Amino acid sequence: MEEVWQRLRQWGDEFTPAQLAATHELFAPRALTPAAVDAVVQRDLTYGPDARHRLDVFAPRRPEAGRPVVLFVHGGGYQFGDKGGEADPFHNHIGAWAVRNGFIGITMSYRLAPAHRWPAGAADVDRAMRWLQANVASWGGDASRLVVMGHSAGAAHVAGYLARHGCEAGSAAAAAAAVFVSGIYALQVYPDNYDYQIYYGTDRSLDAQRSTVQALAQLRIPSLFTVSEFDPASFHRHLAAVFAARVQSQHRCPEVMFQRNHNHVSVVMQLGSEVDTLGPALAQFIRQRAVAGPVSGDGRSGG
Repeated sequence: MEEVWQRLRQWGDEFTPAQLAATHELFAPRALTPAAVDAVVQRDLTYGPDARHRLDVFAPRRPEAGRPVVLFVHGGGYQFGDKGGEADPFHNHIGAWAVRNGFIGITMSYRLAPAHRWPAGAADVDRAMRWLQANVASWGGDASRLVVMGHSAGAAHVAGYLARHGCEAGSAAAAAAAVFVSGIYALQVYPDNYDYQIYYGTDRSLDAQRSTVQALAQLRIPSLFTVSEFDPASFHRHLAAVFAARVQSQHRCPEVMFQRNHNHVSVVMQLGSEVDTLGPALAQFIRQRAVAGPVSGDGRSGG
């Protein structure tokens, strides 16, 4: 295990293609597979009309009703990423991790920029969650125990979904709990001409409207945030903004897990592996906290 930490510390927070490739190479052989947990997998189920509206379901082979359901929304800088195919180590490992812990695991793909801009990602999460509400009982999932979990841009889309960006006016968010892994929330932390304008647009006067800090500050469902030691500085600033706003709004700190030694992508690649420092605590959070039903119409209260 120490060899893994040494290599991650050596790469630091560069967040370069070389770092991403090296981290992938380090964790791919360690990735938990659906076969290793005897998961039943159904792939490329359609949750909407676009070619990217596809999701995979990972379920324990033994039927048992009432299981929590974990929907994972991948990152990729708003332009890249996918739920993964049958032969890919990532993100099949998250579905396998969910099954090993007695959950129903769901991985989804969503529409990408520049063809699809704000708020397409949040709207796609909403569409997938509504599909799960209607269908997840077929695999033993409890539609009142839907946990939505996003990484990086995926966490931004989860936050947008809970803020009801691009969702039907007056509609309810179905999440019983939410997990945000190294997410993007406060667009104001970026200088002019930042990369993510390919999704959010170049009009800086809209940053406050399209950020999700205030929605997350008012969130009443159980929510867990993580940040990694070697996340680039902007991700620490994103969480700091949410932390400050949550304390001001609710007079309580948000629930936060600091992932020592990890970088921006290793934090999710580790799930289910022999060096996993996040998965056990995350599973405990889901078992204990994903017990409330859907929240009220604005998506920010109840639970």
